[in-house]
Amino acid sequence: MGWSAGSTVQIEVRWTSADVNQIRMLAKELVSLRPDVILSHGTVVTAALQKETQTIPIVFVIVSDPVGSGFVGSLQSPGGNITGFINLEAQLAGKWLELLTKIAPTVRRAAAIFNPDTAAGRGSYYRPSFEAAALSRNVEPISSPVYNDADIETVVTSLGREPGGGLVVMPDNFTINHRSPLILMAARNNVPAVYWYSAYAREGGLLSYGVDNADIFRRSASYVDRILRGAKPADLPVQVPTRYETVVNLKTAKELGLTVPPDLLVAADEVIE
Repeated sequence: MGWSAGSTVQIEVRWTSADVNQIRMLAKELVSLRPDVILSHGTVVTAALQKETQTIPIVFVIVSDPVGSGFVGSLQSPGGNITGFINLEAQLAGKWLELLTKIAPTVRRAAAIFNPDTAAGRGSYYRPSFEAAALSRNVEPISSPVYNDADIETVVTSLGREPGGGLVVMPDNFTINHRSPLILMAARNNVPAVYWYSAYAREGGLLSYGVDNADIFRRSASYVDRILRGAKPADLPVQVPTRYETVVNLKTAKELGLTVPPDLLVAADEVIE
């Protein structure tokens, strides 16, 4: 878009995992630099930045519920110093459970796993869609908050003790940073699981369905560009996802003794053999 890093624009980057205290510290540090615009990755990061400034423009990416989180007044009219790009809408929880029961039709108990400290609405954002889908499929919905790897092990081991257990991994910073133990425990306990991001399936998870995150970051550059040229976040509507991808791991399906339906294979954007 015509900008040159180090020449016409200076870019400062801060990076951390799901450590909320460190996120807050880095948010304070970035705001102290008085930048012209901040690109914010995730709900927890955006909340930390919002606490530090109500004037510096912020463009968020990979945020599920900006209205419920208090970042914007509405999607069409943000109304403040924050706007951005949603990654996942609430009704997708129903889609995840639908896909899980499609690939594993014997599932009768499904746990939605999330960390309340980092999940949208402390986990409540996706719950209505998840529970409605469970009711329509005669599946018992289980809400499973976790805070560490030991909690993950407890939840998944419990699901694997009896036949019919399934796992729906909900979106948040914690679950993506702890995807290795999630994938490992699902495999170890023979629990079919569906995930919200393609990295899970590529790293051994059974099935993923979600947005193309790289596409969202690419699209966010247009808002950063417009703000640098004088636009105000309040006048830039929050954008919804436009590209989704399904990834199926056939190797994991075979290890779980599952047969992937042909229509799911045909619909998949990527099949891992």
